Amino acid sequence: MRVRVAVLVDGDNMRHDFAEQILSLGGLHGQTDVVRVYCNATHSVGWLNTPGYRVIHSGIGKNGSDLLLAIEAMELHLAEGIQVFVVASSDRDFTHLALRFRERGAKVIGVGETKAPIAFRKACAEFVVIGSEVPQAISAGGDHISSGPSDLDRKIRALIAAHSHNGMGMKISELGPKMHSQHRTRISTHPEKTWRAYLKARGHLFDVDPKGPDARVRFRPAGFN
Repeated sequence: MRVRVAVLVDGDNMRHDFAEQILSLGGLHGQTDVVRVYCNATHSVGWLNTPGYRVIHSGIGKNGSDLLLAIEAMELHLAEGIQVFVVASSDRDFTHLALRFRERGAKVIGVGETKAPIAFRKACAEFVVIGSEVPQAISAGGDHISSGPSDLDRKIRALIAAHSHNGMGMKISELGPKMHSQHRTRISTHPEKTWRAYLKARGHLFDVDPKGPDARVRFRPAGFN
């Protein structure tokens, strides 16, 4: 049976650099019959020049792109019978759309950057993180299925290596301050919100001690090969 897929992009939230990657993800789930990007066309010149996408100008009002995307997604589902949607955004606002589609038996594959909120991720049947070295597929429950080390993961590994003695690893309590001082990275800008949660979600890359003031983290060499 031919599966029709709609690829819908929040162009005010997603960079056009990801256009080819987003489109290829749609192709993994069926025939991409609808490919649209919603944005303020006066500010999103990159999307205007991106082949393969139909640009829908949302105007200059606040949340115009979000509203148009949600309205047309529901129209495509109800009037055209499309059951699979790739929704590309890192915006929490699409959580309601994904949940509604799930109730109706439609499938939403979310696509976004690491800043995408947990609420949106969990509302999707699948969520794919882009913008890192290797895309990370995440289940509906929010747990990582598989991923390669991102640029951030490699920076963490370098810090652990520099501050580990006799293979004991680095104190997790010291990781945050050093990541901020050396790389200007704050874990509060990531979905996990704490370094422990970030490291635990990447168990194939890092080994984390049980909670405690002296808890340490070590990297797993096999995960970075």
